[in-house]
Amino acid sequence: MSDGAGRNGANSAKEHGSPLTAKALLDANLSTKRPSTVGSSIIQTQWNTSHLSSRTAADAASAACAAGLVAPLITILDRGIIENASGRSKLLTSISTSFRALFTRPHIFLASRPFRLISLVYFSTYFVANSIDTISSTLTPSSIAHTTSGPSKFLATSSVNMSLCLYKDSQFAQMFGAAAACRNPMPKASYALFALRDCLTVFASFNLPPLVAPLLSDKLEKVASKASAAQILVPAAMQIVSTPLHLWGLDLYNRPSASMSERIRQVGRNWVGSTAARMGRIVPAFGFGGVINSKVRRRLMATLDEPAVE
Repeated sequence: MSDGAGRNGANSAKEHGSPLTAKALLDANLSTKRPSTVGSSIIQTQWNTSHLSSRTAADAASAACAAGLVAPLITILDRGIIENASGRSKLLTSISTSFRALFTRPHIFLASRPFRLISLVYFSTYFVANSIDTISSTLTPSSIAHTTSGPSKFLATSSVNMSLCLYKDSQFAQMFGAAAACRNPMPKASYALFALRDCLTVFASFNLPPLVAPLLSDKLEKVASKASAAQILVPAAMQIVSTPLHLWGLDLYNRPSASMSERIRQVGRNWVGSTAARMGRIVPAFGFGGVINSKVRRRLMATLDEPAVE
């Protein structure tokens, strides 16, 4: 059709007596290759907006399910670590007290501010990760259950998780820290140490496992895949390094006038127990929670992806 239009343009030029040049032929042909519907047709073929509102609701539902299941244990462990560091309670005593409250007065525990803060952190983290997947499947011609692991997902989830964790830690320190320090603002040095702690944890959760997995023993394959084992073991092992940063940041808040030697002794005194507790919270937070979120989202998306029955 464009060839015919080009010939018509050339014939018109001849009829009007204008010289037939290469430029005139080129302009005549180009003028027929600019259909106004090209842009819209490309958008329609590349954007998958099917059930978009329902997909967003599924993202939120799966994130809420995962966060609701992991938040109780993480709340209990985080409170125990901070109360133990501040001297308000021993680690095991705090943990047992919180478990007793969860089972005897669940309505009060689940409505408490600590639980709501932890739920906010992990709901937001999972929801942002799910939303990146939904955006990716919308902008590219792929299944609505499509997932991605690119840098955009890493940066978005890391930014949200770290920002909310810093806020959560400052609030937990004020609620469960030393009584004399509870009204004091969180020192900037504590925020910096908490941010460095979270950077190490995120790095160990997203970047290191693919590098460590091939180095693991083949015997692990009898129990779990190397990738799954690395996804749990590497973030847990990183707590050996990151926990002292966490304890040091808490001590700066609880004892602002303590000397360097006093801080070193305090961190060393609480290091083993707090490291074990933080290892315990990493498994549900970055292991089970991620698995639950992925499975629930996959099932919900599968129901939306089913063809309608006429």
